[in-house]
Amino acid sequence: MRSTFHGLETAKRGLFAQQTAIQTTSHNISNANTAGYTRQMVDFKASSPIEAPGIMRSTAPGQLGTGVDFSDIRRIREQFLDDQFRNQNKSYGDWTVRQDTLEKLEAVINEPSEYGVRKVVDEFWNAWHDLAGQPDNLTARSVVMERAGSMADAFNDVATKLNDLNRDLTESVSIKVDEINSLTRQIASLNQEIFRVEGLGDHANDLRDQRDLLTDHLSKLVNITVREERNGYRITAGNTEIVAYNQATALDANGLDLSTAAGLGINSGELYGYLKSRDEFVKDFQKQIDQMVNGLVNGEFQITLPAGTVLPEGTSFTLTDGSTQTFTGDRTQRTLTSDLQVTVNGINGLHKLGYTLEEPLQSGMDFFVSRDGGPITASNIQINPLIGQDARKIAASTNTYEIKNPDNTTTEKVMKGNNQLALWIGQLRSTSITFDSNSTTVQGIGTFDEYFRSMIGRLGVKGQEATRQLENQKVLVEQVDGRRQSVSGVSLDEEMANLIKFQHAYNASARMVTTIDQVLDKIINGMGVVGR
Repeated sequence: MRSTFHGLETAKRGLFAQQTAIQTTSHNISNANTAGYTRQMVDFKASSPIEAPGIMRSTAPGQLGTGVDFSDIRRIREQFLDDQFRNQNKSYGDWTVRQDTLEKLEAVINEPSEYGVRKVVDEFWNAWHDLAGQPDNLTARSVVMERAGSMADAFNDVATKLNDLNRDLTESVSIKVDEINSLTRQIASLNQEIFRVEGLGDHANDLRDQRDLLTDHLSKLVNITVREERNGYRITAGNTEIVAYNQATALDANGLDLSTAAGLGINSGELYGYLKSRDEFVKDFQKQIDQMVNGLVNGEFQITLPAGTVLPEGTSFTLTDGSTQTFTGDRTQRTLTSDLQVTVNGINGLHKLGYTLEEPLQSGMDFFVSRDGGPITASNIQINPLIGQDARKIAASTNTYEIKNPDNTTTEKVMKGNNQLALWIGQLRSTSITFDSNSTTVQGIGTFDEYFRSMIGRLGVKGQEATRQLENQKVLVEQVDGRRQSVSGVSLDEEMANLIKFQHAYNASARMVTTIDQVLDKIINGMGVVGR
């Protein structure tokens, strides 16, 4: 026997089910532009039918439907696409940082331009050529002194900016480690909350969206592996487990460098990009700049001293055969009778071969010195303060003459018109210098211009490679994210179509309630009145 109110219950279930679908559609539409939101869908299923009672089987044909129920409100998301996105996102974060750092390095060196290091170095060489034209002119000597000071200041400025960049990268490493630790703590907390909610039989869809969004952010910072287990996400960064259910293991920024990161299995992501930029790009560039400056001042090079050159007292050379020769005694003993090929140590060594304008006769001194007394680098190079105070201390001549005194003694004086040393220093720009004795490439041995061009060229190639890799990785990330959004993202057109569909179904169920109400009214109020 059928229930009188069975149809009313069936229509009511339809109202409730369609109302849930409308509310879910409203939730999707409201979050269409919410970062990390995953669209949700109501799963409908026919509610369990009933049978009319019977001893062996139903006494009525078939089964009587009881309407509709919704079994689930689920997220539309594919784990495979999430894994793909995170795998590409880590490389995108890495190359983003590398490209940004190389751009900053290019800005520091500022080449080619009219205001970079190359400009002041060229002006330094040109000043020596001008001095060679008038070696006894104090104005020309003052120009050499000022140009040398400007070149040293330019090297100091580059070194300062590189140190600042190194410090900024170190600070960024610390910030990124703190960000990683913050994200892992939030993910661990969400793991616990999701486990609690779903343990009560509900679906924590929005909490899962929050957890996935945080995991996506984490994947850009460091290479991670995500495994979902019954009690939540288990996340590994490299070979270090940083999230296990409601426990987060913090990374430590103290002492973290490229080699330490390799030991931890960290090989991509923004954190790795900062480490590689600091410990490889910036440090290598600092090393190259220091080698270039030290090579210019002290680097070995070959030079042929012409016959007639008068060497200063105590001058010592390493000859091409490896032997050492020292020149002492009077002017005659120190005057070369034939050409002599020797090895000289940079501008400083060359400057010591000449004579200044001072009286009595004085040989040249170190032209450049370090501020702290250590090896000369880009950060501490400066013109010798004694030369900076007196331009007459600049050596330009390599020859002297003697005059006889009234007491029959002789006095040796500088030949002021001689410009041999000024010419040699001016020509040093095209002389092959040993910048790094451990290298046989142009980076180790070559002219100053070759070394500088090689250094800038390598930086440019690295910058181009980083830009190319970044653009490629960006395309891959956008492609994977596009595929993921096509599955998980909210389409307003689709949601509006669903809204109309659910609205019509709701209206139809409401109409069923009205119809059954009329039927019941007839049964209750209209039946059994015949014969009254």
